[in-house]
Amino acid sequence: MALDESIAFQPVRIAVLTVSDTRTAADDRSGDTLVERLTTAGHILADRAIEKDDAELIAGRLLGWDRDPSVDCVISTGGTASPVAT
Repeated sequence: MALDESIAFQPVRIAVLTVSDTRTAADDRSGDTLVERLTTAGHILADRAIEKDDAELIAGRLLGWDRDPSVDCVISTGGTASPVAT
């Protein structure tokens, strides 16, 4: 399916979430890559955050963005599954 070139481009306001226990703003390469690619494509960075790999923290951040009218969508990166003890 080809793009319909007659439709005007509509930039999307995107929040970027990195889930990591070790990354900081100084070394979040995957977050940096996402921001660079979305802004190069003409979209708008609405917000960006790094959250520890903690379900409550992640859910809180996502709920906040869900309620924020300046955020159209969220892209996330990172996170690991904890091994299950047997």
